[in-house]
Amino acid sequence: MPSCKTRDGNFFIEYTTIMQRIIKFLLLPALIALLAFLSTGCNKTNGFQHHTGAAMAVDSFIPTAGGLGTEILISGLNYSNDTGNVTVIINGHQLKVVDVDGQQIMAVVPPKCGSGHIIVKVGNDSAVSTGTFNYTYAHIVSTLAGNGTAGFANGKGTDAEFNFSGQNWYRSMGITVDADLNVYVADPGNHCIRRIDSSGNVTTLAGDPTTSGYADGQGGAAKFSLPYDVALDATGNIWSVDPGNWDIRKIGADGTATTWAWGGQAPWSIAIDPVSGDPFYSSCSSPGNVYQVAAQWGGTAVITGLNYPAGIRFDRSGNLYIVVNGDNVIHKFSAGSWADSIIAGNGTAGYVDGAPAQAEFSAPWGLGLDAGGNLYVAGNGTWDGNTANPDQSIRLVAAGSHAVSTFAGSGNAGYTDAVGMAAAFSAPTGVAVDKNGTVYVLDKNNNRIRKIITQ
Repeated sequence: MPSCKTRDGNFFIEYTTIMQRIIKFLLLPALIALLAFLSTGCNKTNGFQHHTGAAMAVDSFIPTAGGLGTEILISGLNYSNDTGNVTVIINGHQLKVVDVDGQQIMAVVPPKCGSGHIIVKVGNDSAVSTGTFNYTYAHIVSTLAGNGTAGFANGKGTDAEFNFSGQNWYRSMGITVDADLNVYVADPGNHCIRRIDSSGNVTTLAGDPTTSGYADGQGGAAKFSLPYDVALDATGNIWSVDPGNWDIRKIGADGTATTWAWGGQAPWSIAIDPVSGDPFYSSCSSPGNVYQVAAQWGGTAVITGLNYPAGIRFDRSGNLYIVVNGDNVIHKFSAGSWADSIIAGNGTAGYVDGAPAQAEFSAPWGLGLDAGGNLYVAGNGTWDGNTANPDQSIRLVAAGSHAVSTFAGSGNAGYTDAVGMAAAFSAPTGVAVDKNGTVYVLDKNNNRIRKIITQ
């Protein structure tokens, strides 16, 4: 131990100098390492670099399920310390990589990702998880147009008014959407056909909201009584049916309405066969028939004896799907032969999701169909829009399996914009699907058009 006293008499100078040198020698390297760690964070661990050609692995990931915006922590082997070098893919969709190190990756799930194995790529090297990430879709319900008042007003969004419930026996299922995302709505209380553009602006395509009647003509010169359904053909014409007048009308893009045929029974719903191009209509009677209009002024019953058929829709192959309101089931009639099968519902009035034979509907009404062959059923076609009906939802009948699930809404009537079953409708009677998979709902008691975006 050296003497603490120096020749100049300053007792502490030499001692302090020695201790400073000791501290610098022992602690400075550790301090430098700590600062380096803090400055790099978890995306650069000990300067790790991916070893090209060496084995990679995805050992685990959490969580194993989630929806849009879910952050997945992926653990494995031989990744990288640079987010720009790492790619993560699920079901063909690339995730946003937000953090990496040699053994872990944090990535964010994009919208409509779907389920699948997790693939991690660094350069030409890759690894695939043994387990699958299960994507949970969120069905987000909002209001496209209407303010809840039964009345008539054109305007944007909630400035507009519809009259679906001015008389409780109005039972419109009429809603469809074209390739330009214009929505067409049969508005029975206002005796007209309305159009909603992609920005939510509501206008009148054809009909006079002040007068119920019958007349062909353009725009306001045309007269309707109770337009209940609309459909689009391949050239952009809108077709309507009106059980008040018993007519089937063709309406051009300029709003010119022309009578095409008279109904063999009061026509309630309409669909266009994509194979033949012919309009088909049904009558909600018991027995109720489905008619094919192969030529103007024609009409032949091709399906007979149904118990209050309601919504009808064709798939791309020409198969016809029919909601049979009186039996609480969904039928499929095969193209060409019209061979009949029940694809969903056991005939009991209720609200039960599940396998086709276990599922229950209660007075189902409108029907929509997407590009993938999935069916959407508007759940409350009671004559008076009964809020006590056990089904106030939009149900999904999955393509292929025909398993039934709730897409949005629930068994409780109300009005709430929310996600999935937290949303509320009151007597949803019409449903349509656009080319992007967005679903539109005619919400009768709320006098609104609702919009459901899936993410």
